[in-house]
Amino acid sequence: MMPHILFQNKKIFYRIEGQGKPVLLLHGFGEDRNIWNKQIKPLIKNYCLIIPDLPGSGQSEMLEGKCTMKDYAEVIKNIADESILKNKKEAQFSLIGHSMGGYITLAFAEKYPALLNSFGLFHSSAFADDEPKKTIRRKGIEFIKRNGSEAFLKTSIPNLFSEQTKKERPELITQLLTISKNISPQALIQYYEAMILRPDRTSVLKSFSKPVLFICGKHDTAVPLDVSLKQSQIPAVTFLHVLQHSGHVGMWEEDKLSSKYLLEFLRNI
Repeated sequence: MMPHILFQNKKIFYRIEGQGKPVLLLHGFGEDRNIWNKQIKPLIKNYCLIIPDLPGSGQSEMLEGKCTMKDYAEVIKNIADESILKNKKEAQFSLIGHSMGGYITLAFAEKYPALLNSFGLFHSSAFADDEPKKTIRRKGIEFIKRNGSEAFLKTSIPNLFSEQTKKERPELITQLLTISKNISPQALIQYYEAMILRPDRTSVLKSFSKPVLFICGKHDTAVPLDVSLKQSQIPAVTFLHVLQHSGHVGMWEEDKLSSKYLLEFLRNI
């Protein structure tokens, strides 16, 4: 049985693995904690990993009403309070977010920078959605309302992978579809609406004086490489890595290299 917190009377579950310095890993849209499975073994020898199911994903219950990235960041604060900061007044941790998890990471870093010794954006962006991106998300919401979450994810998830991955490792698409199959249409819509509403948070990158990690996919169509390269120039201390054969799911597409980059980053904290 995984530990959980109560947030707004909803059960939010998280996994704890390993011992050492705390590292909190956040999954993205249409995923759950299992997206990080390939990183657990390389990291647990030296780090205590806290890996939540975000509200509405995996085993965690969905929050009521409309949410923002700040709301999800408060969920993470509550998990951190229980699993890391309890009885440790000076405790700090590293927060790493994939895709939407990166948006939550930035919202957390904006409000609680003193709690972090570093943070990382894994295929994610501090820039707000532009109007074309918002239009795509709104169309996605309408598709979900008409056709449900399973049909939506079957059309969208394959596009997250590079052409090489789709050709050589199609089983990864099947695995991600299996992870996402129980996410409700309501949860996906809540996520999309929160993404549309999120502001530009490049100011967080500028003001954060501690290390920031960027792991990007050369063939990422969700967060294009030029966007990642642009934002990587903003922080005072940047660690940047480009996965040459990945789209938007580098922790699976190039899992060993992704784990290596995470380890190198964390060892420099």
